[in-house]
Amino acid sequence: MAKEDLLTLEGVIDEILPDGRFGVMLENGHRIIAYTAGKMRKFRIRSIVGDSVRVEMTPYDLTKGRIVYREKVGGGGPGGVRRRR
Repeated sequence: MAKEDLLTLEGVIDEILPDGRFGVMLENGHRIIAYTAGKMRKFRIRSIVGDSVRVEMTPYDLTKGRIVYREKVGGGGPGGVRRRR
């Protein structure tokens, strides 16, 4: 399937499920099950309940999707608390 056929929607994470999956409530009121995309998993971008996310979905299965972007939330600017590795 070509990337041009994907639907991109905005939503909010409302539940954390096992195996790296999330329950996402979309802006249009539908609820889907989504997983994190490869780049988000590679760079260990964490998502929690209440985060605004951008989800890609195929038109063939409108109950599943892939989280491709997590909206940045303020409060992590200069002088913030840093965690050591």
